[in-house]
Amino acid sequence: MKLTVDAGKCCGSGQCVLAAPEFFDQDDNGIVVLLADEAEGDAAGDVEEAVFSCPTAAIEIVGR
Repeated sequence: MKLTVDAGKCCGSGQCVLAAPEFFDQDDNGIVVLLADEAEGDAAGDVEEAVFSCPTAAIEIVGR
């Protein structure tokens, strides 16, 4: 699965980092940073959790 983020929507809750730290981080302002833009296998579940836990829907799975 391919991922995109809209940093302009991010509220800095950090839920994505908690769910999938190998894919998401936060910058100095708490805004989401995408570390990897594709997830496969077992990692896909963590990424889906991150997507669904984002309060502002700043993360999107593309091409499902």
